[in-house]
Amino acid sequence: MVNLELYRVFYTVAKCGSLTKAAEELYISQPAVSQAIKQLEIQLGGKLFNRTHKGMELSDTGGKQIYPIVEKALKLFDEAENKYSELKDTATGIVRICASDTVATHFLLPYIKEYHEKYPDVNLILQNGTSSETIELLKNNKGDIGFVNLPIDDSEINLSNTVMQLHDTFVASEKFSELFGEVVDLKRLQDYPLLMLELSTATRQAIVGFAHSQGIHLHPEIELGSLELMTELAKNGIGIACIPREFVRHELKEGSLKEIKTNPALPSRAIGLALPKDANLIFAVKEFVKLLNNDKGEN
Repeated sequence: MVNLELYRVFYTVAKCGSLTKAAEELYISQPAVSQAIKQLEIQLGGKLFNRTHKGMELSDTGGKQIYPIVEKALKLFDEAENKYSELKDTATGIVRICASDTVATHFLLPYIKEYHEKYPDVNLILQNGTSSETIELLKNNKGDIGFVNLPIDDSEINLSNTVMQLHDTFVASEKFSELFGEVVDLKRLQDYPLLMLELSTATRQAIVGFAHSQGIHLHPEIELGSLELMTELAKNGIGIACIPREFVRHELKEGSLKEIKTNPALPSRAIGLALPKDANLIFAVKEFVKLLNNDKGEN
């Protein structure tokens, strides 16, 4: 198959009617233009131009026959390149966001709303999953952006930055009012009914790991897979919930739950933004990441 650039040189020479002018337009030397025409004539097996004192004229039996076809083909290629260029700078298509329901509700919701208003042509797909499930989706090209509990040590994904700090704490209803208004020894909570996430979650593992480092064993009376359900059970006096303060701000403000201060306090954690390793991110994904980073910078 003939190199497309040879046809582009042929088209430019025919349009300009001069090797010199074609060379100027193509930003190459005149000998290079002349050599390209000769190479194309050899490959096609016929004469394309008549060289006259006026310049380069298309031959009746060669150049004039293929010129309109070449012109149409090059315009189609130019349209394809322009279209691709537009796509690189236009938010269209699908963005697959992987996160837990809690992160989506308490952190992502305002960003999703702002992004959708700015780029209504983008189809946002929210995929619910734990941190480990999110990582697998990213690694298997089934997700574009992921939000995971840190720390994460996986060389097959790219951790972009921290997007949210979490401060695990204990909250309860008035049923456990004897624990309010003072700093309680963390070990004392071993004697109370605790509500905690399932052991398979990164949140539970972080809390249990810290407690064990202090020689404390926190065994929940009820294990749950949902922070929202845990919050409701705590509000109804079923037990003391271990939950990030950021996720019960409303309940703490209205007074349906109160915080139990402990010594030592549970260490803070963070939510990180994860991306597929070495991925060529489309413009729509880059814009969502940019939205997160801009807000982080402003705050």
